[in-house]
Amino acid sequence: MGSTSENNGSTGFGRRDLIRRSAALGLISVPTMSFLAACASSGGGGGEKAESGKKTAKNPLAVNDTALMEFVLFDGGFGKEYAEDAVKIYEKDFPKAKVKFSATQKIQSTLQPRFNQGTPPDLIDNSGAEQMDMGVLVGKKQLTDLTPLLDAPSYDDPAKKVRDTLRPGIVEMGQFDGDPVWIMYYAYTVYGVWYSQKALDSLDAAYPETWDQMLAVCEKAKKKGIAGWTYAGKYPYYIPFSLYPMIGKVGGREVLDAIDNLEPKAWEHPAVKTCFEAYYELYKKGYVLQGTPGLDHIQSQTAWAQGKALFIPNGSWVENEAANVIPADFGLAVSAPTGIDSSDKMPFGTIWASGGEPFIVPARAKNAAGGMEQLRIMLSEASSKNFTAKVKSLTAYNGGTDGITLTPGLKSGVAALDKAGENVVNPRLQDWYVQLQKEKIGVSGLGEMMAGRLTPAEAVKRIQGYADEAAKDPSIKHYKHQ
Repeated sequence: MGSTSENNGSTGFGRRDLIRRSAALGLISVPTMSFLAACASSGGGGGEKAESGKKTAKNPLAVNDTALMEFVLFDGGFGKEYAEDAVKIYEKDFPKAKVKFSATQKIQSTLQPRFNQGTPPDLIDNSGAEQMDMGVLVGKKQLTDLTPLLDAPSYDDPAKKVRDTLRPGIVEMGQFDGDPVWIMYYAYTVYGVWYSQKALDSLDAAYPETWDQMLAVCEKAKKKGIAGWTYAGKYPYYIPFSLYPMIGKVGGREVLDAIDNLEPKAWEHPAVKTCFEAYYELYKKGYVLQGTPGLDHIQSQTAWAQGKALFIPNGSWVENEAANVIPADFGLAVSAPTGIDSSDKMPFGTIWASGGEPFIVPARAKNAAGGMEQLRIMLSEASSKNFTAKVKSLTAYNGGTDGITLTPGLKSGVAALDKAGENVVNPRLQDWYVQLQKEKIGVSGLGEMMAGRLTPAEAVKRIQGYADEAAKDPSIKHYKHQ
């Protein structure tokens, strides 16, 4: 769900390369509540791998044109139609091949046994509440290096490699250690504070840039029977979508890097304490929608769309996921997080944006070339345009918007990225340490604090303890910004 320095061919993700004022956004499905420790066992049998096909200009990955290709998609906010459309292209290109396509919200429970048995699918959209732990999969060598895909000719132009058609930062996000690329993030996401421009206008209020202004707007809303905030109380790891970039804004990128690196006392930085206290103030002053800790992501989004709360921390998938409840005149918009005041290290507009919707090809896939070819098709201009038109999000493909009318949320996200310029952060905890980020920091730390069961000081102490445990755990592969 991060920030880094320049990528030097090792761990991490080149932030300065990430968004050179690129105007893009998309969806990332919410990561896992489960750890997948068992999923990465190296045992298991598995069937025989498909023999390579003939390498040609139209088949640069040498796909076996008669082999079965199995594709399992996360059935989330994007739906499955965009993937089914891309599968039809694969079937047209390889008419003798059979494609087994399925969609599920239970990625881990469905696929963990198959990883253990050595019989995983060829392509997986590893997303959702049951997302498999990416750091574990990489650390246990369960994934195929996607470099052959990136170095293959693009689907549209044989003179261009696939890697040369992607948005800045996408390749680096898929790297964990060194040059191999283990993940292809297909979508592009803007995280932040989502709101209704119509609701703000009704209060004669502008989006608040300082925390005093935020409290004033929330007080004005409260007097009209509207809560200032709501969030996915059952999945409080949504809170960092606005809280983490706020921490980066207040204390600088280096604070987020230290947190990602599991450095001692990283969570005790004054910027973290200040931002925790600011969010806790929302609870203390009664600005959080009553009952929020018991709401899931759909329920909180619905309450927000119904005008019961002004603000919600979320990602740009919300426009599609909540399309059936967002009124036509809602004026959907996203902003970078509100800061504290003029003493913040980074300017207002500092936002979190990054690749999302992680696709992987398992190391033991029978038809890895087929899985990569399906991704090559999806990274074409036509498939990218189809995705954007259908789900209101952009892809990793650097383009694909010609002739498409931008929806309100998409247009607002583009404007937010333009305003951010170089001030884009990308915390990596959500891809490096899924269990730590979701179950511990999210549920047991931030969730408890926002429900009033922990003070900010207690939350900081608890979360630092969790981070220290993870840093010392020899069973966890550790990653650092380079």
